[in-house]
Amino acid sequence: MFVSFEGLDGSGKSTQAELLRTRLEADGGTVLATREPGGTELGEQIRDLVLHGGHVEPWAEALLYAAARAQLVEQVIRPALERGESVICDRYVDSSVAYQGVGRGLGLDRVLDLNLAAVGGVMPDRTFLLLLDPSSVAERVGSEHDRLEREDEEFHRRVDAGYRELAERYPERIVAFDGTLAPEKIAEEVHGALRISA
Repeated sequence: MFVSFEGLDGSGKSTQAELLRTRLEADGGTVLATREPGGTELGEQIRDLVLHGGHVEPWAEALLYAAARAQLVEQVIRPALERGESVICDRYVDSSVAYQGVGRGLGLDRVLDLNLAAVGGVMPDRTFLLLLDPSSVAERVGSEHDRLEREDEEFHRRVDAGYRELAERYPERIVAFDGTLAPEKIAEEVHGALRISA
């Protein structure tokens, strides 16, 4: 099983990814948890570059994320799935589609096509999208801001719209939750949705 978590910065997706990993391991499963960008030496270098470096042009940003993702799939995700492990990824293709495709205005389908090529068609069985009012991003991420977290509210509104469009387009894969609910409540709903789909 391959599961990804998506949402605006501060939506709680990293918390939910960790809660699910703990739950699946407690149930006796073998779980590989990773994040994007990151999860490989190259991916972590790209993460530092795009999130903490200087200005990056929109298409350069999209291509760097796709490169990190291609490396992660070949080095980490695909081998884990072939070993029969469950994979939980904090962000994946949908992030690039929402942030670069819609947020940066590069085009939803253009960025989606780029990333589908980069991952060789390896997509999550289920994606959990944590929805959040874009006006609350700054408050929820605190004082340590990376390049994307520093973007204005209008940018985050476009990203939110991108996520919602993806959820409408792929209802068989993407399950949306209210990201303002208590983390334990969301975790129960996530686990319940996985049991139904299993």
